[in-house]
Amino acid sequence: MPLSAPVRRGAPRRVLIRRAVVTAAAATVLCTGAPGAVAAPAAPAAHAAPSAAITDRDAAPPHRDAAHPGPHAVLRPIAALSAERLATADLVAAAKWGTDSPIDDPAREQQVLDAVAQRARELGADPDRTVAVFRDQIEANKIVQRGLHRRWAADPAQAPTTRPDLNEVRKEINRINEGLVRALADSEPARKSPSCTPALAVASAHVVRDEHLDPLHTVALARAVRSVCG
Repeated sequence: MPLSAPVRRGAPRRVLIRRAVVTAAAATVLCTGAPGAVAAPAAPAAHAAPSAAITDRDAAPPHRDAAHPGPHAVLRPIAALSAERLATADLVAAAKWGTDSPIDDPAREQQVLDAVAQRARELGADPDRTVAVFRDQIEANKIVQRGLHRRWAADPAQAPTTRPDLNEVRKEINRINEGLVRALADSEPARKSPSCTPALAVASAHVVRDEHLDPLHTVALARAVRSVCG
């Protein structure tokens, strides 16, 4: 669907968010000339991002009280952690490539959803909304896995030559999940604000630019954050 395609009246919020994120990301990349370069790594360490990767790089302008950052700064950690989680999809795809392991794993997915719901309760956050966000995170992860498998099937030269340890990758995913649940809990007022959708689009576009996400991961990021606002 063209990025400039009109949004019909009454379009669901998730459609508006997806189009806003993808359009904003495309505009940012075009304006900055940032290259897209996300490839499946050979080992989990290649994608383990340092904690500084989720530090807000879009600080409030000088005239804004530093204690009250703008909405996009508050939402930036959610977009950054979502992109970090998507990076693990490359590792999961590599671990499953050439095996009988399916991309869909309902048992593992339910474990994740149960765990984040419980953690949200412990943090005083809305477990139902948290689960909704993580359902999108899981589906976005599978978008990347399927996209990479199609790419590797079409061009075996691009396929990974080593297989990451899936158990180790899941430990990394669990670490990111903890950070994401906390980010959702900490940003609840911003996520309920009418300005959430455009602010989230700006935050996501900056992550796309700074992390040099390719089109596959950009589309997946839009899918990952579509339930964040509301």
